[in-house]
Amino acid sequence: MTLRPFSGDQFDIRFGGSTARVGQVAAVLRSFVVDGVALTESWADDVVPPMGCGIVLVPWPNRVRAGTWTLDGAVQQLDLTEPGRGNAIHGLLRNQPYVMTEHRESAVTLSAGVHPQHGYPFGLDTSVTYALSGTGLTVTHRISNVGSGTAPFGVGAHPYLRVGETPVDELVVTVPASTAVVVDDSLVPVGAEPVGPGNDLRAGVPVGSVELDGCFTDLARTDGLVQSTLVDAGGRGVMLWAGPDFGFTQVYNPPNFPDPAGKRRAIAIEPMTCGVDALNTGEGLRWLEPGESWSGSWGLRPIGF
Repeated sequence: MTLRPFSGDQFDIRFGGSTARVGQVAAVLRSFVVDGVALTESWADDVVPPMGCGIVLVPWPNRVRAGTWTLDGAVQQLDLTEPGRGNAIHGLLRNQPYVMTEHRESAVTLSAGVHPQHGYPFGLDTSVTYALSGTGLTVTHRISNVGSGTAPFGVGAHPYLRVGETPVDELVVTVPASTAVVVDDSLVPVGAEPVGPGNDLRAGVPVGSVELDGCFTDLARTDGLVQSTLVDAGGRGVMLWAGPDFGFTQVYNPPNFPDPAGKRRAIAIEPMTCGVDALNTGEGLRWLEPGESWSGSWGLRPIGF
């Protein structure tokens, strides 16, 4: 008997010297490799995506304080999926299997529904397309409101980046953000302030020189895109670009990312359409009328290959 990977059915795509693998559960990005160099973290088939690695975050990314928010004067209570901090985190599809709706050599589309439930009384159809081309990997999210009420939503993704076998501590991360969100012990916002020592990533800093788990905004754009990078000493690496609807970036560099050889540093650069606790703050939150749809894209582009 062939054992099924913990992330469900696996879908491989290829274009030239680039390959990617996507898993069915959470439409998770399992790997992105260019000319034999891994540009995202990967993990064994019998492991749940570590620390949310590669998963899609819908219908909200990041945290909702205490899992509660108010809709038309009525308090909504979401399941507390981050019990240690008492929050709801990363949406409603992180443990749900998607359905593959199209698979070509260089692209795959997976789809899943969000059904009305306590804390989120709305119906959404969602899909995500991973497509390889000569410029890298493009990820396109689509959301449609198939319910009867106007639905709030946000979209995010949780890729952890790397550059081959170079220790992540030695890589240089650049994020073009001028404002950092200030959080409390629950990692939920209590304000915002200009970036400064310890979290100003605009000129690039070694990953091992900072401790980060925060949301950034006021993102500078080049050619209309937010462009964050992770590169080695020779300038080779990966760019995470995000389209106009992605106004927030979460950066997380835990020192204890699980690895068969032992815990080590990793770094997630997470494009988000809304801020942390957006169901309460409204920061970047979008609303879809019944029958209305939205789409937005981000991607990974190799540098120096």
